[in-house]
Amino acid sequence: MNSDAHPRRYRGALAAVVLVTGCAVGPDFQKPAAPTQDRYDQTPSQLPSAGEGHVKQALNAATAPAAQWWRTFSSTELDDTVAAALEGSPTLDAARATLAAANETLAAARGERWPQADAAASASHGNGGVDRKGGRSKRDLYSVGGAVSYAVDPFGGIRRRVEQQAAFADVARAELAAAYLSLTGDVVIAAIDRASAAELLAAAQEIIALDQHNLELVQISEAAGKSAGTDVLTAEGQLANDRAQLPPLRQQLDVARHALAVLTGRAPADWRPPEFTFATMQVPTQLPLTLPSELVGARPDIVAAEAQLHAATAAVGVATAQLYPSLTLSGSWTSAAEHTSDLFKSNADIWSVAAGLAAPLFHGGTLRAARRAAIDELAAALAQYREVVLNAFGQVADALNALEHDAEALDAQHAALETARATLELTQQSYEAGQASFIQVLIAQRLYQEARVGVTRAESARYLDTALYFLALGGDAIR
Repeated sequence: MNSDAHPRRYRGALAAVVLVTGCAVGPDFQKPAAPTQDRYDQTPSQLPSAGEGHVKQALNAATAPAAQWWRTFSSTELDDTVAAALEGSPTLDAARATLAAANETLAAARGERWPQADAAASASHGNGGVDRKGGRSKRDLYSVGGAVSYAVDPFGGIRRRVEQQAAFADVARAELAAAYLSLTGDVVIAAIDRASAAELLAAAQEIIALDQHNLELVQISEAAGKSAGTDVLTAEGQLANDRAQLPPLRQQLDVARHALAVLTGRAPADWRPPEFTFATMQVPTQLPLTLPSELVGARPDIVAAEAQLHAATAAVGVATAQLYPSLTLSGSWTSAAEHTSDLFKSNADIWSVAAGLAAPLFHGGTLRAARRAAIDELAAALAQYREVVLNAFGQVADALNALEHDAEALDAQHAALETARATLELTQQSYEAGQASFIQVLIAQRLYQEARVGVTRAESARYLDTALYFLALGGDAIR
């Protein structure tokens, strides 16, 4: 018999193990195909104007949101507040810590692919057998040694677990980006809410000034015997009713102020945000418009859903590998002696090398049921991914339509305001001349009030929908 037969046999067995180790059972992850749509809706190439003297917004096709998208509102106060939130937000701190934990879990999973080595040492003192005199002897025993084991992973179960943990780390990374996007969006929206409340408060105070002017008119008219006392009571009632609108608006201001403080990681008693107004902001004139195929890589929620789909795919491989045998190579060495000086002598060594093979025979259907469950969870992850993508497309389409309607509404509200202002001035003059009743003055004033508030609300909606549009596109979420 050839003396090289055994080495060749061992080399062949080793090559077979390496070859088998190179495969991993279960499906390989396939990145979902990019959307083929070239639009979200019947999107206009540019948005309608908002009337003469107002900013006109235009869409720039195939352009992504600029870095730090909130800077397009041209507000130093807003920029500073967002920066404070990014620095002090506990939400971002939690998301960063979650990502760090996911990366460490991934590192731990990768460590399983390497040989595992452990060292051990022990010392004991106790009684031994019966000596010649019938007593019990005492003895000491010292030992040192180590063990090495390696999971060959012939069917890729460990590799699939590593792949799964890598996907979970991608999920955590996308969730950090989502937290970043949500935080910046919440700050911008709270700032817009605060500016809106300030504008509504200013409008209410303007209406109260008109009420006071009307009250002076009817008081003069009554003194001159030209009007009844009921007109004075009506004017006083109108003034009181409009003054009652001030506390809710001040409350809205306070709520926005408190929200901004919390978003920056501070207590409302410790920090006061800037006094946001629309006079210190500017509606962005150039708006980006990415293709649907680009949106799926920009929005953190879609990226997270894709990573969840990847993790679910790897989970099928993990469950499939459980159906196949597992192979472990191990070796151990121990040196034991009654005296430390005798350790490491050849006659004190005990060593072993082993290979262990374990194959599932009967588990009551548990393993196959677990694999079927993993396949079902993969199907659910795919459906959830499709739902997230569809919802994202719907949000972009809604935001585009909202911007279009906001411009139309602002134009109409300004036209109504100019007409109501002219009507009120003419009616007040007619009342002073005795040619109109005070009821007509109140009706004209009410129309002016509604138009004045309508312009403020339309302007607020335009700012808000612009911010929501940037968020729908994924902002500049850290990727």
